[in-house]
Amino acid sequence: MPRSPGYLQHVEYTGSELTFSGVKLVEIARHTGTPVYIYSGDALLNSLREFQDALAAVDHLICFAVKSNSNIAILKLLGKAGAGLDLVSGGELYRARQAGVAGPAIVFSGVGKTKDEIAQALTYADSGIFSFNVESAAELETINSVARELGRKAAIALRFNPDVDAKTHPYVSTGLKKNKFGVHRSEILEIARRLNEFDRIALKGISIHIGSQLVSLGPLGDAFGRVTNLCEEVNQILGNPLSFIDLGGGLGIQYGNKKAPSIRSYCSLVLKHFGPGTAFSRRNSPFRILIEPGRVLAGNSGVLVTELLYRKRRAKKEFLIVDSGMNDLIRPALYGSHHELLPLKKVSGPRTKYDIVGPVCETSDCFAQARSLPTRIQPGDLIAILSAGAYGFSMASNYNSRPRPPEVLIENGRFRVIRDREKYEDLLRGERV
Repeated sequence: MPRSPGYLQHVEYTGSELTFSGVKLVEIARHTGTPVYIYSGDALLNSLREFQDALAAVDHLICFAVKSNSNIAILKLLGKAGAGLDLVSGGELYRARQAGVAGPAIVFSGVGKTKDEIAQALTYADSGIFSFNVESAAELETINSVARELGRKAAIALRFNPDVDAKTHPYVSTGLKKNKFGVHRSEILEIARRLNEFDRIALKGISIHIGSQLVSLGPLGDAFGRVTNLCEEVNQILGNPLSFIDLGGGLGIQYGNKKAPSIRSYCSLVLKHFGPGTAFSRRNSPFRILIEPGRVLAGNSGVLVTELLYRKRRAKKEFLIVDSGMNDLIRPALYGSHHELLPLKKVSGPRTKYDIVGPVCETSDCFAQARSLPTRIQPGDLIAILSAGAYGFSMASNYNSRPRPPEVLIENGRFRVIRDREKYEDLLRGERV
């Protein structure tokens, strides 16, 4: 008998129907067609409030990682609830503006900021953004130059690469010396010594981010210890304390049987290093803590609903071919990620192991292998791909000239479309013959 995994509190069967935050998913699918991304506003806000409550003892700013889910309805919902944003591009900055998020709640990360993007951030909503997370000395020089041209002062944090193995997929590991991200300790100390050369720079903090989908707190604790020591060294050089640390994001979620740390346990680790009563807090008061959660807020707040098109037998293998593909959700193809699958209609009886695949012309277009689903499942039945709220639509493409799916948001027991399904005409926008 299929059932909702216990870690997905907002997904459950009500009678024989799969519901998400109390709304029958089949009703949404009938309205929009499939495939369709569906998000729960309640799930998003509950996770945000868990962070806010757990960090209430310190001055903090929770900056949602826009790259994980960039729909402006999601950004506006989180912004109204007190969240800031972590951006990595001018396009994400534009989305922040359209969502009405204030500049003092925005940090700009990323290794390749252009002059235009820097200028847009410095002049965002007149006051500019909270801070740039600077990834290199060359970038610092560029920010200083652009700020001088605009008559602005740029608040920055230097992104520290602590050379910590995050124990995650190599594609999303960002805290090792061999990775392209961040500045090494010796270079940060040298920049601090030369700070008077940058007349339009205000060094306010240090930032770190060691990777994504972290399922152990050990590497984070190691990184927190190293950044604590670095802040003390920088403070001694500057002669005055920094005003914030940006601890980045990366906290993972449970996909399948692989458990992840809870939000509360992560926040306890933050307070252990930087909270009231710590040596760091006594030496650096007042001080602000920034974090950049993305997946842990959005991941289990979203599902992708797809329709079974065909059943196909090949030797000893059974395939279920669905109407969503790797262009809609690339994580299984790119990372080998595990997503739970549940039929929208609960079916009892025997079960069979299937490979669930999409229509895209790639062998890697596979959502699951040897996954147990009801033997009686038939074409026309609907399946929910769970934990699809982060790095789902935001990584979607038009590969094979497939229009991207719509997005739907559930709030207060009702649903609304927050992005229309693309049409074939949309595929040609901007093209010329």
